[in-house]
Parts: sequence; C-alpha cells; structure tokens
Amino acid sequence: MTIGIDIRVLTRGTRTGVEEYAINLLSRLLRLDQNINFKLFFNAYNKIKLDYDWISLPNVKLYEFGIPNRFLFISTKYLNYPKIDKLINGADIFFSPHFFTAPVGSNCKKVVTFHDLSFKYHPELFSWRKRFWQRFLMNARAEAKKADKIIAVSESTKQDLVDLYGISPERIKVVYSGVDKELKDLNNTMPEERVLEIREKYNLPDKFILYFGTIEPRKNIAGLIRAFELAKGKNSQLEDFYLVIAGAKGWLCEDIFQAARNCRYASQIIFTGFIETQDKVYLYDLASLLVYPSFFEGFGFSPLEAMACGVPVITSNTSSLPEVVGDAALMIDPYNIGELAWAINEVLADPELKEELIERGFHRAKLFSWDKCAKETLEFLIA
Repeated sequence: MTIGIDIRVLTRGTRTGVEEYAINLLSRLLRLDQNINFKLFFNAYNKIKLDYDWISLPNVKLYEFGIPNRFLFISTKYLNYPKIDKLINGADIFFSPHFFTAPVGSNCKKVVTFHDLSFKYHPELFSWRKRFWQRFLMNARAEAKKADKIIAVSESTKQDLVDLYGISPERIKVVYSGVDKELKDLNNTMPEERVLEIREKYNLPDKFILYFGTIEPRKNIAGLIRAFELAKGKNSQLEDFYLVIAGAKGWLCEDIFQAARNCRYASQIIFTGFIETQDKVYLYDLASLLVYPSFFEGFGFSPLEAMACGVPVITSNTSSLPEVVGDAALMIDPYNIGELAWAINEVLADPELKEELIERGFHRAKLFSWDKCAKETLEFLIA
C-alpha cells in the first residue's frame, strides 16, 4: 500500500497547533508499518529545509516542488489540476493533516484532518486576508465534501462539520491529539544554570501567570489582560505576580499590545515572543498558573501541556475545551472578565484547590498520547 501525505503545513517552520499536530503525528505514523510506502508532498516557492529524522526512513520518500502555493491553490480549485497523487507518482490513499486544496485521481482515496471551523463562527476575529484565503482559496466546505473520510481532532469539531457542512457523521472519526512526553513536571530538579538561562532568555520573573499560544484576537488575550488588572486590584497577594504572554505574533495583534500598554500594571506584563520547542517544559514548570481563555478551539494544546507539567489551568467553557480538559481545569465564561479575574484569585489564593487541579491535571494529560493518535489514524486511513 502507498499513502501520500500533504506536508505543506511545514513549509513556514512555525509551530502553531496544526504544525505541532503534523510533526508529532508523522514522527510516529511513518514508523508503524514498514510495509506501507509513504510519499510526502512538500511544496512552496519559499520553504524551510526539513530537519526531521523520519524523512530518511526506508519506507518514506520526499517529493519536493517549488510551485508557488497560491498559484497551485488557484489551479487546483478552479481547474481541478494538477492531481496531487499524480505529482507524487501515484498513491492508494492521500492524507492531508490540514484541509489544503488537493484534488486527487479517481483511484486514490482522500482523507483530511479538520482542526476547527473557528473562521465560520468568528470571522470578525480574523484579518480580511485570512477570511479571503479561507473563503476563496482554501474552501473548507468543498474539501470536506470531496473527502472520502475525515478525521476530527475533537467531538466538537466533528459536530461542527455535521452542523455547518452537512457531513455524514459516519464519514468522520474523532482522533484526539497527544501530549509530548518531554512535557512533564520536573519536580524542582531543573538544573539551576538552565533555569537562570531560561529566565534570562525570555525575561521571566520569579512569580508569573502564563498564557501560551499564538497572539491573536481569538485567544482572548486582551480579556486576560483586563482580568489580570482586575484580579491584582482586588488581591494584594498578587502584588508580585506578573503576566507572561508567550508565543509568536498572529494576525490583528496590535490591539492586544495596546491593551497591555494601557493596563494599570503594564510594567508587569511580559511578551516573550516565540518559544523554542526545547524550552517549553521549563516555561510551563516555572509558571504558577496557566490561563487560556480562548473564545474558540478545535482542540487546544496549551491546557493539556500545562497539566502534564504540573501547572493548574484556567480555561474557557466553550467549543472543545471542556471536552479536552474534563474536570481537571477551572472553567470560565471567556466573555465574563469578572469571572476570569475571580478564577485567577481563587486558584492562587487557595492551596488546596491548586493542588487538586494539579493532581487532576496529571491524570487527564495521561489520557492523550501521540502514539495512540498515530495508531488510530493509521487504522482509519487503511480501513
């Protein structure tokens, strides 16, 4: 059997949720069955060099092209050409870890992963370029309709596909993403020199509340900043606590930076920028609390990653987040700033609640495994 895989999501070298999913899934999926030949479709006019050991596996072949993806999207959308499976010299199945436009021949089955449909529910939280890209070039509805089978990363995303696009539930399988095994509670065993290095590298204070993710409106970071201000104003015990906002810039982020500048405690808000993958575990382990008040998520990696590292979590009661965190997080209405401020004070002021959330978080995070994700994905691909 030959399976083609679209790895165009890796062309930019960023590590948002979709890239994390593709990298962690493929590193395990490609090793599961040496009798399956995997052909990787990697295309962009400007793209990074791939530096993953799974590229050189004996049953893996990389097909690299330099076609501008915008041109390819237009050609495949309006001319239904070229057939991607033909570009890689044929495949029985073509798998897209994200819904890029990718027509295939009649003899090739197509499977697509959908992460979320946030752009349908909250178009106001996306730039006009992103809305144009989603509506006219990506065309998620058409890709969902054309797919023989669909993987959804949560029951929430599956239900959205059924409700918004009329996809038959029988064509959709929920396969949960995993948590990297490197993300764990270091139990205060971090080498002091490494701790000092991380604190200096990202300008981290002794005590801080953490947000970790892309800096964009959908994540409700401006709301978190207002809640931080409100919580500190009501609780003198938070006097020494900073708010650390970690992650790369997304679209429409200037209002978030303006909210930080306008905050009464602006001097205690730190933007770290992009976090190197090998530094994530230290960032989590040094935090006192993770707050992830996103308006909408298809899965949401940060809450689970924080739980695996022994950090209590506050997150939203919307979309997939209750499904993912279960009873292991304190959930709030992301539109209610007062409730979010109350939750921050509640966790940091109540040691018993904090320890209970940490303990529940450890158990919850163990339910999500990349090995399990890869196994279930392959079973669905070849079924």
